[in-house]
Amino acid sequence: MSRSSRAPEQPDPEAVADERRRARELRFRVDLTCEVLRQGRLPRSEARALVAATRRAALDLFPGKDDVFDLVLAPRFARLLDEFTPQPPTARILPFHPRR
Repeated sequence: MSRSSRAPEQPDPEAVADERRRARELRFRVDLTCEVLRQGRLPRSEARALVAATRRAALDLFPGKDDVFDLVLAPRFARLLDEFTPQPPTARILPFHPRR
């Protein structure tokens, strides 16, 4: 039997269970982060820090998957940041004109 016609090896049940556990944990973290952002109570800097922490956690769970996070989850978080944590208005400083 040639090598290409062999049946694929069955994945290790423990590895499959571990990946499912990590995927479930990632889903929970992402959902929780989204809900906190939707509440709209965080200043933008704290909201961005929360997203960064979620990204670090995702990469701890799935090392080397930066591109997947950036492609799938980053746009979702960016939309939520824009919608629920608007940029604070820039302070407009009026020039001081002394009276004459």
